[in-house]
Amino acid sequence: MAAREANGGWLMNRLASSILALTLISGLGPAKAGPDAVTIGVLNDLSGVYSDLGGPGSVAAAEIAVEEFGPAVIGKPIKVMSGDHQNKADVGSQLARRWFDVDHVDMVIDFPNSGVALAVQEVARAKKKIAIYSTAATMDLTGKACSPTGFQWTYDNYSNAAGVASALVKKGFDTWYFLTVDYAFGLSLEAEASKAVKAAGGKVVGAARHPLNTPDFSSFLLQAQSSKAKVIAFANAGGDTVNAVKQANEFQIVQGGRTIVTPVTFITDVHSLGLQVAQGLTFVTGYYWDLNDQTRAFAEKFYKKRKAMPTMAQAGVYSGVLHYLKAVKEAGTDDGIAVAEKMRELPVRDAFTQTGSVRADGRMIHDMYLVEVKKPSESKAPWDYYNVLATIPAAEAFKPLAESECPLVK
Repeated sequence: MAAREANGGWLMNRLASSILALTLISGLGPAKAGPDAVTIGVLNDLSGVYSDLGGPGSVAAAEIAVEEFGPAVIGKPIKVMSGDHQNKADVGSQLARRWFDVDHVDMVIDFPNSGVALAVQEVARAKKKIAIYSTAATMDLTGKACSPTGFQWTYDNYSNAAGVASALVKKGFDTWYFLTVDYAFGLSLEAEASKAVKAAGGKVVGAARHPLNTPDFSSFLLQAQSSKAKVIAFANAGGDTVNAVKQANEFQIVQGGRTIVTPVTFITDVHSLGLQVAQGLTFVTGYYWDLNDQTRAFAEKFYKKRKAMPTMAQAGVYSGVLHYLKAVKEAGTDDGIAVAEKMRELPVRDAFTQTGSVRADGRMIHDMYLVEVKKPSESKAPWDYYNVLATIPAAEAFKPLAESECPLVK
């Protein structure tokens, strides 16, 4: 029975991959997958709990990057294809292996699931192929599981949690309770936030674990309320965060004197919640569409494709694809090891960041932004959702390289 289910899932995934494969055409005609094309595979959650923050929008972001770069590199046409990993590590790793071995995919990107990302990291390492993690946040990707060809791009659990936790504890919000999605991403996020809380002099009074894609948070929220913690932190993302915030609003947790922190929050989450519910949420983001002329220019292109503003994860896919293509051009080859070396050498300068650089452990560091969701009365236009409270410099936003567990650093 289990084998039949696994095979069925694999067939569904291959069908999704085939249907959703996209070819960018710009004067050269259709680009065919194979050694005569540079092929980029966007591997993510196309229809589930993380589809709004990444999903088809990440594919659109990859398209925009190729449109800006041009239709070809090192004399080869550029192709973008996509597939759904269904938030299953075995499906993601099998699809990545198939892409590398059969479809001649040169680089894979996105992965809004840390379990899938860690599985694909090992496949890409063995095949000497580039993997860029725009959405996976576990610290292991650039820590003990780091790879010469693996890159973590948009954020990680340290950048998501440490700044917010430290700032709030210093303001007197010194007792914390975590409501955590029970897999690698959530556990890593809780761990990093807990370290920051304790380092700032605060205390973690408890935690509850919930399965991915939970429809009912009532029992978990009741546990959090009974803890008497000043801060209830949701160590989850996407649809889980949206549902948890909505239900916390129904329980009137904020009105009861608690502060809710959502370390990993996307503009699509705020859009889904509405400002009436989301107002006051405070978190760190790597990108906001209304920061400057460059961020607005990319957002305009994205909006034409998706009728929504890009999340930081989708903007990170755009940046990762563009940087990869620049590195291929500079290296004069699409060989994974040679391209990885160039990716570490070149600065990252695009509509996502003007301050980016790639460290030896594969972590791309860049400025992050502490933001607060506006009150409905403060919003002047659609998607005008954030007040930017502070810029966190790249060197402060991410864990110091000296503290890395990555063997490439040692």
